[in-house]
Amino acid sequence: MRGLAPHILWKGAIYRALPSKKDLKILKILIMYIYKMKTTVLHSVHASLGAKMSPFGGYDMPIQYAGGIIAEHNAARSGAALFDTCHMGEFMLSGPSAAVDLDRLLSNDVANLAVGACRYGFLCNDGGGVIDDLITYRIAETEFMVVVNASGEDGDFNWIKERVSKDTTVENLSHATAKIDLQGPKSPKIAASLLKHPLNGLKYYRFMQNRYKDADIILSRTGYTGEIGFEIYCPAGIAAGFWNDCMNSGAVPAGLGARDILRLEMGYPLYGHELSADRNAAQSGFSHAISKNKPFIGSAKVLDSSLSNQSLTGISLDGRRTVHCGDTVMMDGKSVGTVTSGCFSPTQGRAIALAYIDKESVSIDKAVSVISGKNELTGKIAETPFYKKGTVRGDINLYL
Repeated sequence: MRGLAPHILWKGAIYRALPSKKDLKILKILIMYIYKMKTTVLHSVHASLGAKMSPFGGYDMPIQYAGGIIAEHNAARSGAALFDTCHMGEFMLSGPSAAVDLDRLLSNDVANLAVGACRYGFLCNDGGGVIDDLITYRIAETEFMVVVNASGEDGDFNWIKERVSKDTTVENLSHATAKIDLQGPKSPKIAASLLKHPLNGLKYYRFMQNRYKDADIILSRTGYTGEIGFEIYCPAGIAAGFWNDCMNSGAVPAGLGARDILRLEMGYPLYGHELSADRNAAQSGFSHAISKNKPFIGSAKVLDSSLSNQSLTGISLDGRRTVHCGDTVMMDGKSVGTVTSGCFSPTQGRAIALAYIDKESVSIDKAVSVISGKNELTGKIAETPFYKKGTVRGDINLYL
């Protein structure tokens, strides 16, 4: 056995101890899964902080830290919370036809996007389903950065690269780029203390070039949590330093658990739950992300109202017990929809959910029930966002 790697020896020892071929097959699958698991450049930082880790989008990601999910949620709502989003993908498209190509690929308008502005939209398939939801940044007149979800990075990149003009260059910068989200009312003061250039006047869905120590970064305001804050794109090598500096300035590390509650309180979709390749983009209700002024891949299906018989709808439950993705929504004794996400909302003091519900059944405050396992939980149709006190669109100068 001399010369074999330690992990091979370890696997061999376990294989010999296994009682059955079935167990051996299960272990092989687990080992393959673990070996394919990616980590972000902040993985060691999370380990040092004692984070509870779990798979997400092909990465081993922090779900929560020692303080707990509710404390992390509250930090984002009233203080400053720090999120590792390095698993997200970043593509750079450049060339004289880049704007035209993106306009054809994406549901949102790109050609009229100002330099320094960013915009949310969908990458759709021919049937109008959502391949991914993403944000497009116009870096220069002929240069764009597209930020995609981790699980779709490879597929999105190939889809885009295969459909752009010959004079449009597409580069995948994901592995060289780190992304950290600093969110909450106290985040502007923290960011301003660490960056070279002042943040005064930076508006919602705008970004700026800035510097952290000796490195160039991009700082944007898109606010997935519903609070004022920033997305910081920086070289991977300086991510840990920036993270630690933010913590030393008062930011609280927060995991995906708190992030999911925050986005649900705002009624924002999560790919794989509210959005999928089989669900027409128009049903999401995000009409601002769908242009009626141009053709794009899938637009014929997306703009055909007859194909959108359901809409993404909020549900406010009567108690704290949560419902889950796939649970059935009932109204007047019949099934009218399916839950896509659910959680307990600290700001509402009750459980909330998002669900796709038949359009003719959607009426604010209409009573519903949700079949969740053996339980039938009562509630009502609710307007989104559930949380309406978010600072995300606030004047940054008031928080500096």
